Amino acid sequence: MLTCESLTVAYDTTPILRNVDLTVEDGEIVGIMGKNGAGKTTLMKALIGLLDLREGTITYEGTDVTGVASNERARLGIGYIPQGRDVFPDLTVEQNLLIGESINADDDDPSYDLVYEYFPILKERASQTAGTLSGGQQQMLAIGRALVGNPDLLLLDEPSEGIQPSIVDRISEDMRTINRELGTTILFVEQNLGVIRGMANRCYAMKRGEIVDELTGSMLDNENQIANYLAV
Repeated sequence: MLTCESLTVAYDTTPILRNVDLTVEDGEIVGIMGKNGAGKTTLMKALIGLLDLREGTITYEGTDVTGVASNERARLGIGYIPQGRDVFPDLTVEQNLLIGESINADDDDPSYDLVYEYFPILKERASQTAGTLSGGQQQMLAIGRALVGNPDLLLLDEPSEGIQPSIVDRISEDMRTINRELGTTILFVEQNLGVIRGMANRCYAMKRGEIVDELTGSMLDNENQIANYLAV
């Protein structure tokens, strides 16, 4: 579904990503882990088109989208949940969800009922302004906003950041359910060891802007091996 080859991104003259190669197959949940400053969020921004590449290519569903604008990538079926959630605080929950209709031009049937089924609190708070929600509720709203348009691929940046553990567990379970029931492919960035182990089918490890390892199968059961890439 998604392929990156020799992805290189720099801020001014400072390289942040260096020759990143990765693939995500249809129906997978793939994690990207690494310490702060490893380049994880920069990678996600590059994938959705918020940053220009210095070198490399991005292919989505067999189409080269390297030069395609971020809004057009969304219309191709890529949903993006940024780090820190980025809901519109002065808009209501319902108004925030409406924005998600711009995702996936091939699907003209917004999935509000489905979003409310996964996150019933959003239906209860539909008329409440998003800025007054708790951090966990805002994360649910950000995910729901992306799901409204029935994306084929979700890019999820640090879903556990700033959220209490019980809500993190709930969101992780919801994402597994969404993947299983809807077939939504998920690529997520995370530093929480429990979330990585609980969600990922396999996981890339990043260090200083490069992919340095890929963990699959039983390797993801080894807490010490995962922790090596997360420890400060």
